[in-house]
Amino acid sequence: MKVEIKVTDERKLLGKTMKMSYSDDKTKELWQSFMPYRNQILNRKSEDLISMQVFPYDMQMGDIFHEYEKWAVVEVNDFEDIPEGMQAFLMEAGLYAVFYYKGLSSDKSVFYYIFTDWLPKSEFELDNRPHFEVLGAKYKNNDTESEEEIWIPVKPKSCK
Repeated sequence: MKVEIKVTDERKLLGKTMKMSYSDDKTKELWQSFMPYRNQILNRKSEDLISMQVFPYDMQMGDIFHEYEKWAVVEVNDFEDIPEGMQAFLMEAGLYAVFYYKGLSSDKSVFYYIFTDWLPKSEFELDNRPHFEVLGAKYKNNDTESEEEIWIPVKPKSCK
């Protein structure tokens, strides 16, 4: 799997959010509530969809019961016209490890690899910013040929 380290600019995002945990996953419900209304967002930067997770600072890796925010969003040019039922999110700029993944979106082993193999062996550690996946033109929900970008917030490891 190809990995790149990238700096992203601040991003303006617009969509819907829902609180959930890994043990009470409401991802399907969230996307079903967003998709019929996505075309009401007129100032989109692209056709890409973004699945974003905002984890609480105190959430431990592997904690399946801790609630976090999951977002179904698109990137927009500005927040001038926010359709009813949608919310804005301003994502700060920062450093990310970007993984180019091909396979089933339901296969979570890629995240196991990222957090238990790649990250500990890298020169980076996890940063406390949103995690997100870019679902572009080659994304096909639950298809082995589906492609997406997995963006993990990182920072250089601190000297100990």
